[in-house]
Amino acid sequence: MFSITVRDHIMIAHSFRGDVFGPAQRLHGATFLVDATFRREQLDEDNIVVDIGLATRELGAVVGELNYRNLDNEPDFAGVNTSTEFLAKVVADRLAERVHKGALGEGARGLAGLTVTLHESHVAWASYERAL
Repeated sequence: MFSITVRDHIMIAHSFRGDVFGPAQRLHGATFLVDATFRREQLDEDNIVVDIGLATRELGAVVGELNYRNLDNEPDFAGVNTSTEFLAKVVADRLAERVHKGALGEGARGLAGLTVTLHESHVAWASYERAL
């Protein structure tokens, strides 16, 4: 399996409900490094997994929709604990929509899967992996 990874970041504010979250139940900020890894079994006719420029642009567009937002105020996330794991899935699903609509080029239609990893710090991160 071949893969490429592109990276961006987001800065958000949010709070959680539930004792498991301790002091994070209060409104707080988070900055995440966001890695999107695209996979395919065979390289395309240009011998690439996907156009890195297009992948970088589309990841930037997806995280731009979340950047500098208080997620507690976003209708898409009403009543949801926007955990790192949950946000990794949101980013992955939104990228997958863009792949299916052709935003990453025709060659991206041959992608097998996508993994999005949100790094909370140098010692903790969460990922979501999905088929394309």
